[in-house]
Amino acid sequence: MFTGLVQVLGEVILSLEEPGGRRLRIRWPGLNIETDGPVQMGESIAVNGCCLTVIEHADDWFAFQAGPETLKKTNLGQLGQGSKVNLERALRLSDRLGGHIVQGHVDTTATLVEHRMEGPWAFLKFELSPAWTRLMVPKGSVAVDGVSLTVVETGPGWFTNMLIPHTLTATTLGSCRVGEPVNIETDILAKHVQRLMESGGAGEGLPE
Repeated sequence: MFTGLVQVLGEVILSLEEPGGRRLRIRWPGLNIETDGPVQMGESIAVNGCCLTVIEHADDWFAFQAGPETLKKTNLGQLGQGSKVNLERALRLSDRLGGHIVQGHVDTTATLVEHRMEGPWAFLKFELSPAWTRLMVPKGSVAVDGVSLTVVETGPGWFTNMLIPHTLTATTLGSCRVGEPVNIETDILAKHVQRLMESGGAGEGLPE
């Protein structure tokens, strides 16, 4: 479980094709093991909003394996050596929930179709399948490349965000260009409500 509050911009230092998938080695600059604790084998870390499992690590880097399903539904397959990524370690029960509940289970990718500056802020518009924008509402939450953002407006197949200067400098969204894909995770509460409505109500199918 994550919050969508990116902790650091990491860097891909190895991207290696493997049978059935890809291995990514990522550097976490300035990782403070005294305050945050050391990275552990099997730990879950969100990379561009995708929950991945640590399979090897050293002082300031760790590696993951991304399988076919992950590569199909996310932008991780397009990462190469030197690519920047948003990193967030899993939520601890003692942490503040400053963003929103993010599972790290990417639903789909969207494409940035408009990027313009409005003073120090940035206006971003994304396009994706209308099946996913059904789960979005103005002032609701969405995770874009693992960043918890507030939806400004939405319509069939698109939504917009306004990014503050901090988000532009602290995440990959500041350097995202028109035409590039981003990982999208819609609000888990909206998905549950949709499922309940599609099944005809809260009681259907439950054991007696």
